Amino acid sequence: MRRAFINPFTIILFVLAGVSFLTDVVLASNFSRNITTAVIILCMLLFSGIVRFIQEMRAKRIADHLTQMVSSTVLVLRNNQWRRLPSEELVVGDKVRLFPGERVQADIRLTWARDLFVSQSVITGESAILEKNADTLVCGQARSYSDYHNIAFMGSSITGGTGEGIVLAVGTDTVYGGFSAAESHLKNGFDRGANSIAWVLIRFMAVLIPIVFVACGLTKDDWLAAFLFALSVAVGLTPEMLPMVINACLAKGSAAMGKKQTVVKNINAMQGFGSMDVLCVDKTGTLTGDKITLEYYMDVLGNECQHALDLAYLNSLYHTGVKNHLDDAILRCQEIPGRRRHYEELARLHPKLDELPFDHERRFASILVRHNEKNLLIIKGSVDEVYQKCSDVEHKGKRRKIDVHGYASVHAIVDEMLEDGMKVLAVAYKLLGRETISPEDENGLTLLGYLAFFDAPKQSAADALAKLQKLEVDVRVLTGDNQDTALSICRRLGINTAHTLTGAELEHLTDKDISVKLEHTTVFSELSPKQKVQVVQTLRANGHTVGFLGDGMNDLPAIVESDVGISVDTAAETVKEAADVVLLKKDLNVLEEGIKEGRKAFANVSKYIKITASSNFGNIFSIVIASVFLPFFPRAINPGLSYTMFIRNS
Repeated sequence: MRRAFINPFTIILFVLAGVSFLTDVVLASNFSRNITTAVIILCMLLFSGIVRFIQEMRAKRIADHLTQMVSSTVLVLRNNQWRRLPSEELVVGDKVRLFPGERVQADIRLTWARDLFVSQSVITGESAILEKNADTLVCGQARSYSDYHNIAFMGSSITGGTGEGIVLAVGTDTVYGGFSAAESHLKNGFDRGANSIAWVLIRFMAVLIPIVFVACGLTKDDWLAAFLFALSVAVGLTPEMLPMVINACLAKGSAAMGKKQTVVKNINAMQGFGSMDVLCVDKTGTLTGDKITLEYYMDVLGNECQHALDLAYLNSLYHTGVKNHLDDAILRCQEIPGRRRHYEELARLHPKLDELPFDHERRFASILVRHNEKNLLIIKGSVDEVYQKCSDVEHKGKRRKIDVHGYASVHAIVDEMLEDGMKVLAVAYKLLGRETISPEDENGLTLLGYLAFFDAPKQSAADALAKLQKLEVDVRVLTGDNQDTALSICRRLGINTAHTLTGAELEHLTDKDISVKLEHTTVFSELSPKQKVQVVQTLRANGHTVGFLGDGMNDLPAIVESDVGISVDTAAETVKEAADVVLLKKDLNVLEEGIKEGRKAFANVSKYIKITASSNFGNIFSIVIASVFLPFFPRAINPGLSYTMFIRNS
């Protein structure tokens, strides 16, 4: 309601109506008293506000209807039953459960937690993953948000483990709620652009009014009439219906996208779609299929190794972090005929003791299980990162120290698979005498073998990328995968791979070199989430309108940072909430439609501004010139009639 009736243009018109009422009614004689001008202006203000209010309410209903399709839910204890409820229904005192991949929907005091790891980057700005527990906080112990180990703050992301807690605060009463509105305002560059147009017009009127006032006052010697005439001239230049036209165009575009299996959560994202000239995409699940298959499980020399698969199975089975396609592919090995009992017995003999979940800095997951007299620490993750933690290598049950040629030996086995587009993980282990683990225990490991996965490119991806290229939208691939794997997939899809960068190479570039280098680089590999954000920020600083399409927790910071954050309905809850647009069908062809609709909305708004500005300027210019030379003020333009003429032209 407030936005519909209060903006810089309507304030000017309201002031003008007040001046007209004062001069034409209060100060005028009975013979010349005329309230028509003030009434016309106020009626036009009311009419304009009502039209805009109706249009925005219609747009809100459309957005709300579409957003319900991807609304967030929380597992809540109500009437002694655990039920999934919309996050908006949470109240203080509710008991809730937290799971990996979810976004915390309220400030929650934990009452139970198991290997619960949380990212609080939206609050603290730090990328570190924090472990939470239900222990009582000692008075005076907490000095920052990171010290509150027994509270999960609203907006945080669950990266691993599970927990339960009691809701302490919801909505704007939460820590995050206190500044989320400001964060949203900063991201919404479209509103800033629309407001800048208004203020340019206001500044122009501020210059025009004194000039017309002085010129007409000197030639007519009636300064009061000259002042009112100057005000009417300024109003005649104002495209007051601009906000309503913008909302109508964007709402129409978002409704059209809703029919194409796309939820536009923020209608201003339609303009971002239209002006987007760089689209950053994650590789896995976007350029490639959603289902990854486990092709090989091998020892350090490339021979088939059941032991490596068994340990990898235990790691994936007990890992409570955000599930991924690789874990799913490993767990599907129990579906092999005759193997289900083997894996059930394996899990029974090796119960879980402790865990350090996967994060994108370490790039591996650690699981501690019971194993005979000593416990067994199982590591699974990126080949290079796992290898750096190893001091020994095992082959056919025999262990030996890694020599100086160890790194070359590893890549002699895995490089060929990486070049074929496969994703390779390393498996290592270590015997421990404790039932808990710490990061210091992730050293001195024994390298056991590798797992190779194949992620086939989507058949529709190459055609979609060609269509985006025709629309002059450059596609940049940002992935955490190995460089050889990323290049193999990109070549198959026809993406130019002449200029590439890895995360390590990006770290060594200066700020000046990064700005130049990123303009030509199309494939970025082995990136951390923080580096993805850096790439997006640099591209935006170079003047590009950047969209980011991703579905994983590692894509979340970049989605928030981009001009248009795009996700899919199968993404983690946190990612879907942060995105401006959610695709109900994971297909790049939908983006082509979004870009066309966005450009159509932008073109309609531009047409309105050009037509109205040129029409009004022509009318006002001719009348101002005439008023200087004629012995009277042209009555075709007065405060009320000028606005009527403006509405007609709009």
